[in-house]
Amino acid sequence: MIQTGFDTRPIEMQPMWLITYQAPAEDIDRVFDAICAITPLVQGNTDRNGYRTPGGQEYYRPREGTPAGAEDELRRRPGVNEMRFFLPRDENVLDAVIEAIYEVHSYYEPVIIVQEVLRSLCRGLDYSDNPHRWWNNNGDWKTAP
Repeated sequence: MIQTGFDTRPIEMQPMWLITYQAPAEDIDRVFDAICAITPLVQGNTDRNGYRTPGGQEYYRPREGTPAGAEDELRRRPGVNEMRFFLPRDENVLDAVIEAIYEVHSYYEPVIIVQEVLRSLCRGLDYSDNPHRWWNNNGDWKTAP
């Protein structure tokens, strides 16, 4: 099923790759812009789709061979975010995206995770009167009081 997906009446579950990268908060948008220059990250009628999780703390200890040199103490860097997005399973696009992340990332060893997943895609059924949809229930988050 993870290779082929499946369909329900309102939703198609599509085989995709879920890509996650970690970066300092100030780097996330620069990296995401580089990715979007390669692929539009489309879902339905929107593009540039991603999900950013806010600041965690990264742990690491530089070893011999790192650009800054080996250290004895464990480092704890605050403000490291994760960004997630989906890609169709196209190896050429995946290669280009990973190279773009590496090119503009501030780390020499960026954390990039690729997972095989199924992602939902709405079939476009008319649910415009559904009382649970945001446009029928307090409107857009951008204009809410």
